[in-house]
Amino acid sequence: MLLHLTGVLDAEALARAHALLADAPWTDGAATAGAQAVHAKRNEQLPPTCDAALALQSLMLGALERHPGFFSAALPKRVFPPMFNRYGGRTNTYGAHVDNAVRYVPRTGERVRTDLSATLFLTDPAAYDGGELVIDDTFGERRVKLAAGDLVLYPGTSVHRVEPVTRGHRVACFFWIESMVRGDDQRRLLHDMDRFLMHLRSTVGETDPGVVGLTGTYHNLLRQWVDT
Repeated sequence: MLLHLTGVLDAEALARAHALLADAPWTDGAATAGAQAVHAKRNEQLPPTCDAALALQSLMLGALERHPGFFSAALPKRVFPPMFNRYGGRTNTYGAHVDNAVRYVPRTGERVRTDLSATLFLTDPAAYDGGELVIDDTFGERRVKLAAGDLVLYPGTSVHRVEPVTRGHRVACFFWIESMVRGDDQRRLLHDMDRFLMHLRSTVGETDPGVVGLTGTYHNLLRQWVDT
């Protein structure tokens, strides 16, 4: 499932993020690449434990917690602390790669299985050329370039790349999610059911017998598939 979540960061949060990024200590992104990805990766990243990154992580995690669509789609068990990258100039692309299956949280060593990958765009798309996130899925290539503050979720198993940025700079937040429901097909069914239930609640009410019954079915499926 590839899903576009709008407005994860509002204008105030984006302004705060840009202020924190203004004097950020960018370093070579290859330092955090895996054995295969290091050969394709040419970008810059914030050191994950620098002051700017820690403040930005708190900002991003707070926004995710408040966004109902994120929980419905990801059913998060663990979220890897968000990281931040920049593309432009000579460090302007990331070739085709697959994310590591397990990531280790820098400060704790906690293991996070990367069921879902996420990119939250921080730069207005009019401010740069190129830089599309290209994701291979069952329908072919999907090219993603979103408004600042919007997020894309996609399976961590996907081959993906970032096209060269030929003008300006593209700054984004990226992270991974270990879901309570491991299977992508199961998460998709639960997400679809949740969306339709929200529509029914708004049209026929919470106490309608069909709404009550379908809500029970949703939770019984979740109970069957969840891994806590």
